[in-house]
Amino acid sequence: MKTPLILASSSPFRQQILKKLNLPFSSFSPDVDESHLYNESPEDLVARLSLLKAKSAHENFCEGLVIGSDQVAVHDGKILGKPHTKENAIKQLQSFSGNKVKFLTGLCLYDMATDRHEILVEPFNVHFKKLTLAQIEAYCDAETPYQCAGSFKSEGLGICLFEKLVGSDPNSLIGLPLIRLTELLARFDVDVLLSQQKSM
Repeated sequence: MKTPLILASSSPFRQQILKKLNLPFSSFSPDVDESHLYNESPEDLVARLSLLKAKSAHENFCEGLVIGSDQVAVHDGKILGKPHTKENAIKQLQSFSGNKVKFLTGLCLYDMATDRHEILVEPFNVHFKKLTLAQIEAYCDAETPYQCAGSFKSEGLGICLFEKLVGSDPNSLIGLPLIRLTELLARFDVDVLLSQQKSM
């Protein structure tokens, strides 16, 4: 592809997912305020932050198609972000035990040259097993998921916390819904399959 592809994330997991498309890309760590606005819905929050992250590419790059993404967990109508501490992670996982939690992943594709952007929000439902405090503490010690929305890493040991997963794209739970991303790229005239010939 002619236009550079840029991932607005320092997450190694999002980078691993994007590599599945076999397209060259650069990445950077976006510096944006992730706090939610008064009365802002979870859907509006992840959509807004995805766009903010994508647009922050102007600080590091001159041109490109930028992928911005943000994720929150929603439980009992409350937005749950990253726990940051073990104590908060334990509280989150205790409240999830035996319950269903909805994860919302915002995805934005932004063209730096034209200022055009497309945004979508992908839902994914996680049904948690009934977990004991000992299991939750053992998990937190093993994987320290304190920078992850929902206090787990589904790409690792976190899979042991779940009873079942319900969603159209398992990649969205890790933070980058690839199926929807290929749809957005197509709207910007990037056919991922046809681009393979040009990048070889």
